[in-house]
Amino acid sequence: MSNKPQPFNHHGEFSEILQIIRSGRAKAYEAINLALLETYWAVGAYLDRKVSEAAWGKGVIRHLAEWLQAQAPDVRGFSAQNLWRMKQFYQTFSATPKLSALPRVLSWTHYCTLMGQCKTDEERYFYALSAQKAGWSTRELEQQINQAAFERTQLAEVKLSAVPRVLPDAAIGVFKDSYLLDFLSLPERHSEADLQTALLRNLRQFLLELGDGFAFVGEKVRVQVGNQDFELDLLFFHRDLQCLVAFELKTGRFEPEHMGKLAFYLEALDRDRKRPHENPSIGVLLCRSKDDEVVEYALSRHLSPAMVAAYETQMIPKTLLAEKLHEWSQMLQSHPLDDGDQA
Repeated sequence: MSNKPQPFNHHGEFSEILQIIRSGRAKAYEAINLALLETYWAVGAYLDRKVSEAAWGKGVIRHLAEWLQAQAPDVRGFSAQNLWRMKQFYQTFSATPKLSALPRVLSWTHYCTLMGQCKTDEERYFYALSAQKAGWSTRELEQQINQAAFERTQLAEVKLSAVPRVLPDAAIGVFKDSYLLDFLSLPERHSEADLQTALLRNLRQFLLELGDGFAFVGEKVRVQVGNQDFELDLLFFHRDLQCLVAFELKTGRFEPEHMGKLAFYLEALDRDRKRPHENPSIGVLLCRSKDDEVVEYALSRHLSPAMVAAYETQMIPKTLLAEKLHEWSQMLQSHPLDDGDQA
């Protein structure tokens, strides 16, 4: 029998040290990023004041950039173009109380993207807040802007506001009128099983498209009622809403009878799976296409918190989404809900 001492396994302790190092580096990055943004904000505020007083123009800003380069060649990032961006940064994010109240935790490239690719303050606020909550990289932020996440979310809010008692107030802004699933590479003709398999294979992309707060629970979730077994297509949990979110997949057009099955699943979830501290489950019927008027009729007397969304396999032009949003907004202004309908 060997008396040679056995080596100890310190991997657990080593992992704790590694976590300390990573946490320290993350805090250092956050501090550096905040200091950088505060510097850009202060420079931008100074430039904005000088330009608004008509004391400085483009020529002065160009000379300033050249002077800074000559006086401090080791200081980078203060070209004439970047100086104008700092002025724009201050102007843009001090324009409204909502934007100015946002914590500055995104990177400079995030803010440049928001300034360059968003047309309105409302759109900018939506993407800035979403990027902060979800931790989007600059590339993911650009992807969401290109895929018109703001317009699709706004369209869902407007359409749902036309139907009383559909979703709780806290759910407004969480769901979209349509979901872009171009990353699935599905053929034009596909089955519900094909759709479900593709979504699971690309779950990370699907979660990004759903938005912040969604956590995957399971697929083909068994629901037992009486002596019968049923299967719910996809089940998620939303951290902010504190509720289960059931997705039923349909590769055809929305039909009113679909709502009955979804309501059945929501009732089963609330009775058998929902925990006491959680809110009532929400259902999303994700279908290939839908007639908005049929959906409105179907939801008007529907008591369960649910919504109907379409999925797209190709990107819808932003202009078309903007037109739809304008049409629905105009319609609601012409035919507002009665106070009794909203009760």
